[in-house]
Amino acid sequence: MAALAGEQLQRLFRPHSIALIGATDNSRWSIYTFDNLNTFGFPGPIYLVNPNRELIHGQRAYKSLRELPEVVDLAFVMVSTRHVLAIVQEAATLGTTHFVLLTSGFSEVGPEGARLEQELLSFAQAHKLTILGPNGNGFINVTDQITPYGLPIAPPLKAGPVGIVLQSGALASAVLAFAQGHAIGLSLLVALGNESMISVTDVVDYLLDDEATRSIALFLECIRHPAELRRVADKARRLGKAIVVLKIGRSEASSRSALAHTGALVGDNEINEAAFRQLGIMRVSSLEDLLTTAGLAGYSPPLAGRRMAVVTPSGGACDIISDLAQEVGLELPDFAPQTVARLKAILPPFSTSHNPLDVTGYVVVDPTLQQRALEVVATDPNSDFVLYLATVEGSREPTAETLAVLLPQYETLKAIIAAAPRPVLVTTNTCLNLPTGIHIVIERTGQHFMAGLEHGVRALGKFAWWSEQLDKIAMPLSAEPRPLHVEQPVKGSCSEVQARLILQQAGIPLVPGQLAHSADEAVRAAHEFGLPVALKVQSAALPHKSDVGGVSLNVASEQEIRQEFAAIMRRVQEYQPDAAIEGILVSPMRPAGIELLVSIVQDHLWGPILTLGLGGLWTEVFNDTVVQLLPVAREHIPDLLSTLRSAVLLRGARGQPGVDMQALSEVIYRISNLALALGPQLRVLEINPLLITATRIEVLDVLLTWQE
Repeated sequence: MAALAGEQLQRLFRPHSIALIGATDNSRWSIYTFDNLNTFGFPGPIYLVNPNRELIHGQRAYKSLRELPEVVDLAFVMVSTRHVLAIVQEAATLGTTHFVLLTSGFSEVGPEGARLEQELLSFAQAHKLTILGPNGNGFINVTDQITPYGLPIAPPLKAGPVGIVLQSGALASAVLAFAQGHAIGLSLLVALGNESMISVTDVVDYLLDDEATRSIALFLECIRHPAELRRVADKARRLGKAIVVLKIGRSEASSRSALAHTGALVGDNEINEAAFRQLGIMRVSSLEDLLTTAGLAGYSPPLAGRRMAVVTPSGGACDIISDLAQEVGLELPDFAPQTVARLKAILPPFSTSHNPLDVTGYVVVDPTLQQRALEVVATDPNSDFVLYLATVEGSREPTAETLAVLLPQYETLKAIIAAAPRPVLVTTNTCLNLPTGIHIVIERTGQHFMAGLEHGVRALGKFAWWSEQLDKIAMPLSAEPRPLHVEQPVKGSCSEVQARLILQQAGIPLVPGQLAHSADEAVRAAHEFGLPVALKVQSAALPHKSDVGGVSLNVASEQEIRQEFAAIMRRVQEYQPDAAIEGILVSPMRPAGIELLVSIVQDHLWGPILTLGLGGLWTEVFNDTVVQLLPVAREHIPDLLSTLRSAVLLRGARGQPGVDMQALSEVIYRISNLALALGPQLRVLEINPLLITATRIEVLDVLLTWQE
């Protein structure tokens, strides 16, 4: 997929003239779009086009685009599905190159709609047109107050640092309302529709180049262009701009709903989670968290760490914050002795000077108490940032007397925050819309308020994690694996012996093994290795050998070898008489050690996916795994392993020595590199187990299959 140039989107989002095609007094879409453009003061001409009307919305209507006195910059199309292509063709003939298609009935409804959409796309591409939609509500350029948008927008529109891109048009109104209610300033909101031409990543790329945008909030029903998402995520990291995503599809039900709604596949949730984490994208699980986190990232500099100091007027709030902080991985360090001493000098005697700090209800007697405590806490050397709980007034309209008290308080708070040596983030108790008085405060002071304790602390946890990612090595977008010349079957599985040859070419250590074609050969191999040994049948038709009785372990004598060799051959032939048997692999048994799963599968969205976890018999019992998109940097592998619950075994436990992490990382890196070298034809490369002891790291068993 070719990304659209920023200049194309610039002309789309900043038109100087607009035609509403299909405008009518009988359509709410038409009424809302026209009202929005006028309410927010679109400075250019707005032309209404309808062949059956002379007057629409109290304004002259034109019968066709040819009657317009000029070629418009933007055509906003609201005609029926079957007429859309003809309208686009007519407009293009006249010179219009940018379109918003509100009309539905295309690929989202089935094959016939998809055919119509493809015809539309083919024409647009051939004539270098730019199309937003179809099946989308349009956009709201808040920075320039340009609002060709098909749903109602309540004024005012607060401009600010957050860009919003949505694959759901209906939710856009809820997102906008939340942003307005919490004074989260926006730069641009785009409801994409079917993404026929303009994709999520096109708009993200545009917003990354937009000086007004500092953070980007995404609502995704599906991921259509994973390679482009990788590219723009890396660009965002380099620019220091945060991306926050609400991606549905965590549950089976939401996956089915998204498939029905968008006509696009929804990726596996665990893999998507790993992808977002790897790309430095903050993933959230609610619209409130989406806007609160993006707002925080838009208004605040990156955090220096996870150590949070808290100043509140409420003991209950301290308890809530403590629980939430533990949940999201934020630390609440003790105040330094000098901080405690200074706090004791200003707090009432019944207050306790610890973190989180409750200055108590004495703020009713002394309204300056909490702010004076903030001045002290903001200098505490044990913290990286401060969370300040602001108690906002109720929903009543503020009086002049109220504002006369309120505004000086927040001007003082603004000065304290500006002078603080570390970031101070302000939150409210709940996520109810901010009252009018606080909106006035924000207009005067520019202070940002997070939306309630729960969403605020969750946002801080995500933001602290994102801030850490800025200093880490970026995930490589591509890799050049060492060339391997491998004989690959056209499809299906290969035997373990064949897979071992491929692993050997990649320099991956394996337990020794010999292929025996008879019991006598098996006995000779066993004497060479030393008893006991493992016997495993070899056939490309039997990828899961133990399921058919094709494996015998701890075979400890010559007699047992002969007996088990015959028994394995008999069981396999009974199970699958037509299976082509290559022989039986003989390998020495190894003493106990740590067994890991190292698996790489080909994902339909993201390509090769690496999974690491506790292996052997315990893989499915404990489900202790970590997932990573390939390629992976060698130096990042220890970090991946450290996230496993079983990582304590790797570090050494109960008197056992830790493993050589550098050597283990090198083996895993070679396995990952091999998967990349094998290319998209690879389906599964699974090593289970990879045995790790104090003296060796070896592959004990491998499964290798190819795409059908």
